[in-house]
Amino acid sequence: MTLTASADRPPGRSPSRRRRLSPGLKTFLPYLVCIGGFLLVWQLLSLLLGTGRLPGPINVVADTWDPYISQPFFDDGGTSKGLGLQILISLQRVAAGYGLAAVVGIAIGGLLGLSRFVGKGLDPVIQVLRTVPPLAWFPISLMVFQDANTSAIFVIFITAIWPIIINTAVGIREIPTDYTNVARVLRLRRADYIREVVIPATVPYVFTGLRISVGLAWLAIVAAEMLKADGGIGYFIWDAYNAGGDTSSSQIILAILYVGLVGLALDRLVAWVGRRVSRGGR
Repeated sequence: MTLTASADRPPGRSPSRRRRLSPGLKTFLPYLVCIGGFLLVWQLLSLLLGTGRLPGPINVVADTWDPYISQPFFDDGGTSKGLGLQILISLQRVAAGYGLAAVVGIAIGGLLGLSRFVGKGLDPVIQVLRTVPPLAWFPISLMVFQDANTSAIFVIFITAIWPIIINTAVGIREIPTDYTNVARVLRLRRADYIREVVIPATVPYVFTGLRISVGLAWLAIVAAEMLKADGGIGYFIWDAYNAGGDTSSSQIILAILYVGLVGLALDRLVAWVGRRVSRGGR
């Protein structure tokens, strides 16, 4: 009996070894190993290149702890604000431009998806405009609006709207033919067809577009604030670069980390809302 049990057990493994790691540690172990490895490589590169050219993670924390990490919401007046307040300024601009892009983009995408004539006619216009780099719109918006804040919001709007339009239109066109045939048999009115068939079927496509757009909007606001803005995380990065000094590179790297973390949070937030709405629609 002992020989049989030993033969059935895979060599080199034991129940105690398999149970050695707790479920919680197994979940976080990949993050700990990979992020720790990234920080280690970063620190080694800093030592090779010199902390003056590339501060390591230890230098970044030491240089920016007071006040940017320890007091993220300090306000000394003017544009001298903590990174938390700078992020909030940028998020206000993103919320305005992205919200407007969501409303207008879903409406235009719905029109393009429901009307093949309009969709075919406007497709070349959309394909041309969506390839224009975001910052190419900034000089035009400044000439039109004569205001840096409004121009930044417009750049966010014009950058974020195209994925929403395209995904909404594609979602409507991908509605199964059976759904459309059933609607015809039941003689649903246009409004009922849109409410009962089109909207539930296109929600996943719409939120895919919204998720892509929120990342583009966050990229656009940082670039727009670098050119001309009073406050915001992009302004902070450009101002730190122009100011120079021993800790400017550490301030820039810390701001970049903030930008990445906020962008990740926005992406996850839109994805979470999309899942909730999709489940509610079903």
